[in-house]
Amino acid sequence: MKDIASQLDIIKRGAHEILIESELIAKLQKNKPLRIKAGFDPTAADLHLGHTVLINKLRHFQDLGHHVMFLIGDFTGMIGDPTGKNVTRPPLSKEQILANAKTYTDQVFKILDPERTEVLFNSTWLDALGATGLIQLAAKHTVARMLERDDFSKRYLASQPIAIHEFLYPLCQGYDSVAMHADLELGGADQKFNLLIGRELQRHYGQTSQCVLMMPLLEGLDGVNKMSKSLSNYIGITEPPKEMFGKVMSISDELMWRYYDLLSFMNSNQILNLKREVDQGRNPRDVKVLLAKEIVARFHTLREADLALEDFEVRFRKGGMPEEMLNIQVSAGSIAQVLKTAGLTSSTSEAFRMIDGGGVRLNGERVVDRDIILMAGKSVILQVGKRKFARVELL
Repeated sequence: MKDIASQLDIIKRGAHEILIESELIAKLQKNKPLRIKAGFDPTAADLHLGHTVLINKLRHFQDLGHHVMFLIGDFTGMIGDPTGKNVTRPPLSKEQILANAKTYTDQVFKILDPERTEVLFNSTWLDALGATGLIQLAAKHTVARMLERDDFSKRYLASQPIAIHEFLYPLCQGYDSVAMHADLELGGADQKFNLLIGRELQRHYGQTSQCVLMMPLLEGLDGVNKMSKSLSNYIGITEPPKEMFGKVMSISDELMWRYYDLLSFMNSNQILNLKREVDQGRNPRDVKVLLAKEIVARFHTLREADLALEDFEVRFRKGGMPEEMLNIQVSAGSIAQVLKTAGLTSSTSEAFRMIDGGGVRLNGERVVDRDIILMAGKSVILQVGKRKFARVELL
């Protein structure tokens, strides 16, 4: 294993907070593999790059020789954790959880080494607790402490309902650490309350408390909000290579460095050298290409990454059109209505905003007039933004 200073450099890269670093150093000084835990509730079928921030850090631990435990919260997923939200998150059925869990394991092994990953389901021990065990577990925490959690306290003060079962979620997550004998748990910066309960419960059960490593929440394509499907600012890891490549290339130059820190497997010195090159005049777009190729190759293949780059060059850097694009038939009408009907914008108001911002092209020419009428019997090529193209037949 690497020396402790070298390990800490890798462990701390991109981290939001470590609790408690001195305890982690003491664990590393024992010079034996640590048991590293990260739990994921399979509440949706597909993962996006925001989810992979934790998975990438798990890979770092694997590369350092530690024992990685990928926990699927098939039990806790049926409770629903409202972390970061001021409403109860609806629980999922057992069937939904298991279906999503299968897609999770298929996807995460594009990052983790399956031969060195222990996949666990928390129903294994939480089902076995039974009613008596859950009551005994609940007795180890108080309502006052639960109300210290930010989203619970806000809802309580606003007289919004908090269901009793929601208090069980952080307790069950904490008990996972007991059952798994975790030395360190990974989680998002919004999970601090739950992660600390794991430390407390381990003490209750006579174990050495786990350390906690919190990773920041990755900003989405807008560079402001957390990456989220509901905000349409995400990059899904099952998206086609060309779409994935184009989305990475659309992020700002400033946000690119955050993506490098949290998503790239380049080492810190390599990233620092790239920053120096950009400071000395290298085009940041060229550096962004390296990141886009790395990410696409990780979830697809290097060949597909190369083809995605070629397509990007044709579409955006040489001013050409993609060879393949959607073919859509829609009713003739105003350009805003056609853009909405064709699915290139979500609404006519968005179409107007895109036109006003110079983001709409008709047959390669920028549209400046909101009132253009597209006549029936014609076929046109419409482009919205940098990535959306469609060949539209007007009826």
